[in-house]
Amino acid sequence: MHRPPTAEAEVAEELAVVRPGLLPRYEAELPGARAAVLSRLWRGLAHDPLPWVARGERGRDGLTLHLSDGRRLHGPRPDPYATGAYVTVVRLDERAYDDPARLMTDLAVPHSASFATELGHSVASLALSRAGQDGEREAWPENDWAWEQRIVDGHPFHPTCRSRPGFSVAEQLAYGPEHRPVVDLGLVPVRAEECLVTGVWPGDLRDGEHVVLPVHPWQAAHVLKRTCDERLPGRPLMSLRTLALPGGTHVKTSLSARLTSSVRDISLPSVAASAALSEFAGVPAARTDGLLHVTRTLGAAAAGSPDFAAVLRESPRAYAGGGERILPVAALATTELPRSPGWLAGFARLALTVGLRLLELGVALEAHGQNLLVVLSPAGDPLRLVYRDLGDIRVSPARLARHRIPVPELPARMVTDDERTLRRKLFGSLVAGALAGTAGSGEALATALKTAVRDLPHTPDLAALRAGPLPTKALTLMRLSPQTPGDQWAELPNPLH
Repeated sequence: MHRPPTAEAEVAEELAVVRPGLLPRYEAELPGARAAVLSRLWRGLAHDPLPWVARGERGRDGLTLHLSDGRRLHGPRPDPYATGAYVTVVRLDERAYDDPARLMTDLAVPHSASFATELGHSVASLALSRAGQDGEREAWPENDWAWEQRIVDGHPFHPTCRSRPGFSVAEQLAYGPEHRPVVDLGLVPVRAEECLVTGVWPGDLRDGEHVVLPVHPWQAAHVLKRTCDERLPGRPLMSLRTLALPGGTHVKTSLSARLTSSVRDISLPSVAASAALSEFAGVPAARTDGLLHVTRTLGAAAAGSPDFAAVLRESPRAYAGGGERILPVAALATTELPRSPGWLAGFARLALTVGLRLLELGVALEAHGQNLLVVLSPAGDPLRLVYRDLGDIRVSPARLARHRIPVPELPARMVTDDERTLRRKLFGSLVAGALAGTAGSGEALATALKTAVRDLPHTPDLAALRAGPLPTKALTLMRLSPQTPGDQWAELPNPLH
């Protein structure tokens, strides 16, 4: 039977046309990219509550998953907090697989065909991202966008960490932050009466009676189907659709493509709430004794659609003083700092102090390695944190009321008093996400956490963190159940036990 060309082959064919000199390096990177994605997939297969996995059986040679149809999956004993490529082969009955897309295809469970396609794209794009690195980089970049562009592999635990469906090879090279391009954003004037604007939209993005919206060129070409005469250069950050503009302001643009789990548009309710949410976030942050700052949203605008909107934010660099460095937590793994157990424990103490304090006040942060940044002293010590992008936080009116903090008008999806939901949001993003990705292994994470929690106030939230399994988003289950909206959750062994 004829098999359609794989994503790896399609990328190679395009690369031979648009950047032939990169093709040998791309092909050399493919085995490592397969192992990196397979490692993320095996983590999900082992720990997500997949309905077709009947039970798991740990043995001296690894883990065997007994499927409900009688088949068996076997692989290494998974470390749910390990990053990198530690799984090279998984067996389905007697057949060995080193390709995550082929494994998912042959599993033939509901929605596995579409997920296999995403996995294939993730492998190919990851190999392309790695091939584009020149091997030389500044040890301690001065520009905030340069730190963001060091994060080559994407999400450390998501199987579709580099899947960019709808992007050609030329577009990945032109827009992917790891390829270090300058992206020319389109500037589209919209009549002010047709535009929802909150906050202060700057004068240099106004033209008489028109509001001028920055538009990502991919969005303009593929979704809005229009050309843009005026351009504004920007440096893409690790979220790809957010760019650093000349002068330092960051702009988040609509990008109606699926990156990892979500389509990255900008909802109209989030535009409407952005100014109030930004003003509100500064209140609990001010009660952290200077350990947390939240970047301000300067203005947001939408021309009647989530596909045609933009948000302007101040740069996190505003919160670093002379000689200090600020970088996304995801970029810490590109430095030598996390290799020191003492440094890692100090950073974990800082992050948990801030996260638990905000949670006690009534705000659960989505504190993963992209949203959370750390300010380092000239000697490299973690001093304080900066948080950006408030769109996925959760807010508890009951907790806020206990601390006499007024509750703003927010989108309904952000508001909850359910303690499990609040704790999942923080623990899943901060501990199972940012701290685990920085530590790089369960052993290093456990050592850091056990040292860090000794000095923390004994609150009910800390007790909950120490007591049960650690929640994390079930990223593989979510991609295999597209009919189920919202987050789904898995439980990981608690490194504090």
